[in-house]
Amino acid sequence: MIKSVFSIDLPVLESMNIWKNRIEPLNKTGAEKRICIVSGIHGDELEGQYICYEIIRRIKANIHLLHGIIDIYPCLNPLGIESLTRGIPAFDLDLNRCFPGNKNGDMAENAAQAIVEDILGSELCVDLHSSNIFLREIPQVRMIEENAKMLLPYAKLLNLDFVWVHPSATVQNATLTHALNTSGVPTIAVEMGTGMRITKQFGDQITEGIFCLLKELGMWEGEVITPKTPIISTEGGSEVTMVHAEASGIFLPEVEHWMGIKKGEVIGDIVDSLTGEINQHILAPCDGMVFTLREYPVVNEGSLIVRILGGNFT
Repeated sequence: MIKSVFSIDLPVLESMNIWKNRIEPLNKTGAEKRICIVSGIHGDELEGQYICYEIIRRIKANIHLLHGIIDIYPCLNPLGIESLTRGIPAFDLDLNRCFPGNKNGDMAENAAQAIVEDILGSELCVDLHSSNIFLREIPQVRMIEENAKMLLPYAKLLNLDFVWVHPSATVQNATLTHALNTSGVPTIAVEMGTGMRITKQFGDQITEGIFCLLKELGMWEGEVITPKTPIISTEGGSEVTMVHAEASGIFLPEVEHWMGIKKGEVIGDIVDSLTGEINQHILAPCDGMVFTLREYPVVNEGSLIVRILGGNFT
């Protein structure tokens, strides 16, 4: 059932509409649990579009196995997705810095308030994100320490590779995830892939995890996989080492995504395509696993090249 979450008139006889697809079991009892799957807060994050499609397709094909209500919001920033801009075009606003919103505020705040109000009361929310166009991320969840006890049991079911627990000081208070968690709706932010791309492998991985989650909540009767056991970094992010470019040029990687690396091994080179010289030969500063890798090859001094998960982790 397609329902409107928010609508507002725009100039030149146009409008902005945010929609959701509510999928309900064939025989409702009135006591069903409800979860929400949201995506498209940023217009350059497209990985979630495939996941939303796959979830709807699979459930429709086996609707008799559904025992709960699933609200799927594939496109919270329709203007951004239509124009391939990260924020809301023309307003230069990041929707994910406008929550919990304000009914009497501007368009973005008004939309944010309507989204939060619509999700409130659900058992759980999964907020699907991609990386930007510059970086490639392994499927992961990032959460703050104060929410870890509440969210880790859900995150472990999502068939993820990695859970990164941050200190509370790093959280962005105006995100949808933070607004919902503080309002009593456990909300997990999943990040994967690259901006403006769809990585089907990652999408299938997270889709399987969402069905594992539905199964655990008693909302899905169908067969599910045994989810991956994620690596969990629980020391306030101290195990994560970031490597930045010390020169400008073209980055040529020698490592692969989600690849183990030893201290002193080659990460890659930053080269000058005009002179044929190597501007920087990048070596790993520690042992660990590459979970973020530069995707866009043009770099400037200070550009993030890799994030390495090192140290002791479970």
